[in-house]
Amino acid sequence: MNSRLRALLVVLLIWAVIYLPALGSLAIKGEEGRRILPAIRMLETGNYIVPQVGSNPYFRKPPLVNWLVAASFQFFGVRNEWTARLPSAVAVLAVAIAFVTVGRPGLGPRGSTIAALIWMTNIGIIEKGRLIEIEALYVSLCGLAIIFWLSFWIQGKSAWLIWIPASIFLGLGLLTKGPTHLAFFYAIVLAVLWQTKNWRLLYHPAHFAALAIMLAIFAVWAISFAKSTDMHEAVLKWSIQFSGRLAGTDFKFFSWVQNIPRGLVYFLPWLILVPFVRLSKFRDEVQQRKLARALGWGMLVPFLAVSLVPGAVPRYTMPVLVPASWLLAMSYAGGALHWPHGIGVGNKRIWAKVVSAFVALGLVIGGIGYPVTAAILKNRQVKKAAAQINAVVPSDETLYAVNPDYQPLFFYVKAPLKYVSYVVNLPADTHYFLVQTENEAEAATTQKWAPRQAHQVTAINDYHKRKMILFEVGP
Repeated sequence: MNSRLRALLVVLLIWAVIYLPALGSLAIKGEEGRRILPAIRMLETGNYIVPQVGSNPYFRKPPLVNWLVAASFQFFGVRNEWTARLPSAVAVLAVAIAFVTVGRPGLGPRGSTIAALIWMTNIGIIEKGRLIEIEALYVSLCGLAIIFWLSFWIQGKSAWLIWIPASIFLGLGLLTKGPTHLAFFYAIVLAVLWQTKNWRLLYHPAHFAALAIMLAIFAVWAISFAKSTDMHEAVLKWSIQFSGRLAGTDFKFFSWVQNIPRGLVYFLPWLILVPFVRLSKFRDEVQQRKLARALGWGMLVPFLAVSLVPGAVPRYTMPVLVPASWLLAMSYAGGALHWPHGIGVGNKRIWAKVVSAFVALGLVIGGIGYPVTAAILKNRQVKKAAAQINAVVPSDETLYAVNPDYQPLFFYVKAPLKYVSYVVNLPADTHYFLVQTENEAEAATTQKWAPRQAHQVTAINDYHKRKMILFEVGP
């Protein structure tokens, strides 16, 4: 892998095999609808500042992921699962390319390529990189900041080059999920400066300029957001969400004790090699050992701290996957992987075969496992519920949804969809509308369309396993 072009081609090929097959074949699930539906509303309304789910503003997350989904829909001219999920896959590719280009001087030709392969073939990134959830983008942006900072620091570049590029990715990270990623980024930075006793870099004017750039990127959206909505309600929701994480609202002990083991599972199969890393085996005994020790502490401290928060879930610790990939690739390239008791000492072919086997496993999971899974799960409940609506409502009729909350099934509804907050807000020309069960009686008895009447057509189970009632207005 001494050729940069060859390394890029290998990375691109492996990425395509793992992340593109059947990318759009599985129905949207989990939180994907919260990334897709606001993007559709942005395209429909032209309001890119305040994300909306249904008829309600969505205050829980900043809108960068929604913007990217909307941009993907616009660029390809089609709205489907493939175009919705592509931004996540591209974010994963961006980190892999950064490893083999920006990270090359610090890791070397072999190490940078191995780091990219480790990054693309661990279970956590394969899973999240094929979904349009926040983690793929948020972890990738944090990872890009770490790669740029580490690489330029290793090369001894100017403080301005060390801090400024990283600040751009950190600012975009704020627009993705808020400030959580800063804990993981600064854990690496502080650990490196601690090991090298280079604290002056932290107080350099370039660092303060970088902080200003990071906050300015966030402020471009935040100021417009504050002018466009009820800021008191937004701040209240953010504070409730943050305090709920710390206090463990709806705390479940059995799930909490699984945070650390489940967080470690994300790094499989490469986690298996971590116990074989020996700092004493690095060829550059001083510099590489210090960096390896710094990466170890910089991962361990935030991983444990975040995992032990009462309201945390395992995916919150995923930003450690980038420094973990760097450390393991650095250990492989630097000859610091060591079999115990002298087994296979000096036999690089054994480690090369292990690495090849793990990469091959990733290729099988992405290239074969996901297409097979998509074939098995092609008729998921969310599509069945949408099919019930499509069977009744003509595609040229407007379907009104009355305060529907979060409903991923709307992505599959063919009729034009409009949201209203209350039954009384439905227009006079309404033909079809959906309500939740608490509004069923009002919908069935309202006289606003007299002499026409609303008649129940069918009931469907929504995302929360609650019933929604489809009404038709007619004689």
